[in-house]
Amino acid sequence: MNENEENVVRDATKLGKGKMMILGIQHMFAMFGATILVPILVSGYFKQACGQPLTQGLTVSVTLFAAGFGTLLFHVCTKMKVPAFLGSSFAFLGGFHTIANLQTGMYATMGPNEKAAYACGGIVIAGLLYLVVALIIKIVGVKKVMRFLPPVVTGPIIICIGLSLASSAISNASTNWFLALVALGVIVVFNIWGKGMFKIIPILMGVIIAYGVALIMNSLGMSNPDGSAIIDFASVAQASWVGLPQFQLCKFDVTSILVMAPIAIASMMEHVGDMSAISATVGQNFISDPGLNRTLMGDGLATAFAGLIGGPANTTYGENTGVLELSKVYDPKVIRIAAGLAIALSFIPKFSAIISTMPAAIIGGVSFMLYGMISAIGVRNIVENQVDLTKSRNLIICGVIFVCGLGFSSGLTFTIFSTSITLTSLAIAAIAGIILNAILPGNDYEFGTNPAGDQSRGVFIKNSDQTE
Repeated sequence: MNENEENVVRDATKLGKGKMMILGIQHMFAMFGATILVPILVSGYFKQACGQPLTQGLTVSVTLFAAGFGTLLFHVCTKMKVPAFLGSSFAFLGGFHTIANLQTGMYATMGPNEKAAYACGGIVIAGLLYLVVALIIKIVGVKKVMRFLPPVVTGPIIICIGLSLASSAISNASTNWFLALVALGVIVVFNIWGKGMFKIIPILMGVIIAYGVALIMNSLGMSNPDGSAIIDFASVAQASWVGLPQFQLCKFDVTSILVMAPIAIASMMEHVGDMSAISATVGQNFISDPGLNRTLMGDGLATAFAGLIGGPANTTYGENTGVLELSKVYDPKVIRIAAGLAIALSFIPKFSAIISTMPAAIIGGVSFMLYGMISAIGVRNIVENQVDLTKSRNLIICGVIFVCGLGFSSGLTFTIFSTSITLTSLAIAAIAGIILNAILPGNDYEFGTNPAGDQSRGVFIKNSDQTE
């Protein structure tokens, strides 16, 4: 339980509508930087791979709508009890990057919008896997399920997700190293020395300050080293003030499903970590009530809905857990206000267009930190859960996952009934890790015996003192 319970607010209506709105805005800003970064990164993957930008789906507007609506859907599924916000998941970045660069079978001649639609189809199936796991947990209990997904499996997979994206960060940063280093430096400063709310939103501060520097450089007539303009405002002038987000219905294919679905293993572990962290912060055991099966169901439905309309996968956000700790206001109604604000912003195309002008170098600087941090969190997952790497079984599982996750750079393509199917490196790694963990003797992992370790399973940038 929280030490200063007398300072905790569990019914925000006592504060008045004005303060509730301010608290909702604070939560929206906490999620904003990381949430909008995902569609910007994904759009960059498809532009680099296909030579054309995305014009439908996976835009900032669609992402904000999916995050806001998904959050409300999650709250309905969890009986309005859990103060969690659902934003874009970093875990699926590797999957998007892989599909953008697929050159086998029908993907060889496919344009970026169609590839993105198939990627989102994989997101839908990944979301539905949550429902399957939620049902199994309801029937057999969380501890039995988690024995098949211990940190010795999930940690190395998370490490592979980050390392597989490293080259993309370098590629973007190299377009203007000065701007990239500004973004990286700001994130480091706020992440380590920031106070209060600023410590919780290092990505957003990195984007804002680096973009401000880019505006100054652009106004002075400076350009990128290759001679291109630092910022191009052409799309902003063409965008309207009010309009519908550019939704795109997803499409389904076995290859894209096999790319995206296994990543649900990492994102589900992220969910478990967030639920553990929120429970510790708020002083209520949400894993028991409303139950992990209900929270997983809410997260899964939100993710499936996002993929259905052309958005990235959703996940419960650690950044907003930090805001809960900072504000001591634990009422889920405040989170729902933030969700409503995100939906409202999604109907302002001009706003989305301004964000889309962000220079690739800034994206590179941010992802320089982000991708490395994802891998480091995988290491943290292993360390804080006290995985014993002196045991041969654990070394074998980790070693096989690393080689599969980083070695099968082009995946594994085969044909079944005249249909070309590609298993990507992350899919192969996930399958290999789960099978080895199941068949090798000596699995002694038990969920719940190490609460601190259970909280460190998320793929997001989080300060260690945010939820302690």
